[in-house]
Amino acid sequence: LMQLVESGGGSVQSGGSLRLSCAASGSTYYRMNMGWFRQAPGKEREGVARIDSVGNTNYADSVKGRFTISLDNAKNTLFLQMNNLKPEDTGMYFCASDRLRWWMLNRSPTYWGQGTQVTVSS
Repeated sequence: LMQLVESGGGSVQSGGSLRLSCAASGSTYYRMNMGWFRQAPGKEREGVARIDSVGNTNYADSVKGRFTISLDNAKNTLFLQMNNLKPEDTGMYFCASDRLRWWMLNRSPTYWGQGTQVTVSS
């Protein structure tokens, strides 16, 4: 089992920055595949960024060039640096992980955090 706890959300104006953190605990022995998802009110959850067990990253087109995902293996912490935020980035952000590359299996990750709210005002 793995537990994920997000932090770092908040309210910012358009063009601002936030850094989200996700602290992982529990079964962290294996290198996990991890990612960030978000869900805006009335919309479906969408993948924002992911990093696989060997460090390859992937981003949604809407955040490329603005968001950066990174992983501190020593601290078992996943980060999402979000710059030049836009109102459309508003939503609940979730950290997720899986031992397997879920995107290749066409399913959702196994482990999820509770989420942290990001609100961007214009």
